[in-house]
Amino acid sequence: MSEFQKVTKLSDRAGTGAVNFSNGFNINGSDSGISSFTHTEGATEPSSPSNGDTWWDSDNDIYKVYMNNEWKDWLGTSASSIPYLGPRGFMLGGNGSTTNMSYIDITTAGNAQDFGDLIGAFSLFSGVGNGARIVTMGGYNNSLSGTKQTNQIQYFASATTGNCQDFGDLTQARSKTATVGDATRAVCGGGEFSGAQNVMDYITIANTGNATDFGDLTVGRMYHGATNDATRGVYITGENGGYRNTMDYITTQTAGNATDFGDVTTAVYGAHSGICADATRGLYMGGFPQGVSYALNSIEYITIQTTGNGTDFGDMNNGRANVQACSDGTTGIIMGGFSYPTNSGTAEHIQKVTIQTLGNATDYGGDLLSASNHNQSGAGASGAAS
Repeated sequence: MSEFQKVTKLSDRAGTGAVNFSNGFNINGSDSGISSFTHTEGATEPSSPSNGDTWWDSDNDIYKVYMNNEWKDWLGTSASSIPYLGPRGFMLGGNGSTTNMSYIDITTAGNAQDFGDLIGAFSLFSGVGNGARIVTMGGYNNSLSGTKQTNQIQYFASATTGNCQDFGDLTQARSKTATVGDATRAVCGGGEFSGAQNVMDYITIANTGNATDFGDLTVGRMYHGATNDATRGVYITGENGGYRNTMDYITTQTAGNATDFGDVTTAVYGAHSGICADATRGLYMGGFPQGVSYALNSIEYITIQTTGNGTDFGDMNNGRANVQACSDGTTGIIMGGFSYPTNSGTAEHIQKVTIQTLGNATDYGGDLLSASNHNQSGAGASGAAS
């Protein structure tokens, strides 16, 4: 048996060419274990990858390598700017008693600052943006007398502090809504008015006016969450005569009924409000499971273009429901919420996650503007700072 030690170069007898191992090449008496890796190019994440596989994400111009059971950006490359998100994160309304809107710089730790006021004291509503403009959809307006559920759509420019303005009306008044969007369109799905609703309606964010019917969810529900990428929106969990583990999806630019996506691990109500996502992955967190007196601290994720069930991402610092979430396309922000069981009051501390890195949420380094008025049931969103 031949033995090689401290070999630095192998060449043919002439010293100018490569060696031809006509009888194969074995190490320690067995196959070397060297195997080829798979390289994929395209917009869709490869299925069933192995460690070492590579993928050119053509949608975002990112070269990725599969390591430790997840895709990682190579050489620190990050996604190109996502036009419907931004570095300024917003906490809007909440707790049924405030008109306040506050904001943070997602990339820099610090306490939230005052931005302006909603048209009324809104809670249990939702919002998205196109990068420059944020819109909010429906909700409870506790500034009203009589029926407080509203069909009102509001908007404001994310880069300029100031108050909300009237945008138009939803096709139906409702609260406890969830909204998805892209760089041009917002689609408000579900909600509650005399029971859970399955209606979806949409607007063009840049143009004020009333909403238009989009289609129906697979099942009516309220107290649910949502996430989206550039082309697809996913509605997540909720309540309708019981707590739902349902996820269903739409193509944002194609009106029609929603299609089943998969299931969350645990059926809850009081899920997050706001888009916590990057170009490929969406996160959702918290909520109350049925029949218990505590909120979940779990965070789960989906790959938005790949239907299937939710996967564990990590944990928040404690159980929370009705949290507000947003993202700049890299960092996800978690704000407020009912905080159970560690305490029965507010959750004013802001947390963060890196969306492409599995793990527990960590402290953002700042707090909400007012814990007493910003603890739960508001809307989260993000947009440009200039």
